[in-house]
Amino acid sequence: MTPVQFVIRPATIADTSAIFSLILALADYEKLTDKVTGNIESLQTDLFGQNPCIEAIIAEIEPNQIVGFALFFTSYSTFLTRRGIYLEDLFVLSEYRGMGIGKALISNLAQIAVSRGYGRFEWSVLDWNEPAIAFYTRIGAEILPDWRICRVTGDALEHLANNQ
Repeated sequence: MTPVQFVIRPATIADTSAIFSLILALADYEKLTDKVTGNIESLQTDLFGQNPCIEAIIAEIEPNQIVGFALFFTSYSTFLTRRGIYLEDLFVLSEYRGMGIGKALISNLAQIAVSRGYGRFEWSVLDWNEPAIAFYTRIGAEILPDWRICRVTGDALEHLANNQ
């Protein structure tokens, strides 16, 4: 594996298409392409619109060659009574893994959390993704065994919303 120089930087509006392409690559990696129903326009609005609700940082190896990203948003801990960062997705193209890019993205997010005075930094990992679990453990993350994600989407969300 040849080392590569890269830069971690905040995403700009011009990066939206590349980020969406990486989202599609992530969905393919996770065998979830059928779950992608979003589009570039919505992503751009959520990142850079009048009321952005997410942020992103990218890994760039050359100008305009984006090989990884981290998409995140502000969370809140009632026990800490402090904000936090929730990492929604972290992805590096397979040919650039093992070069420190993922760790640099994670470290950059930790720096953002600390600089903002946030109390924690969290994310989820698929239980079958052993390489990711090993990576997260190596960087000091605790994999919480007692917590499970609860999710309501689509028709179930509509039903719940109408079932007061």
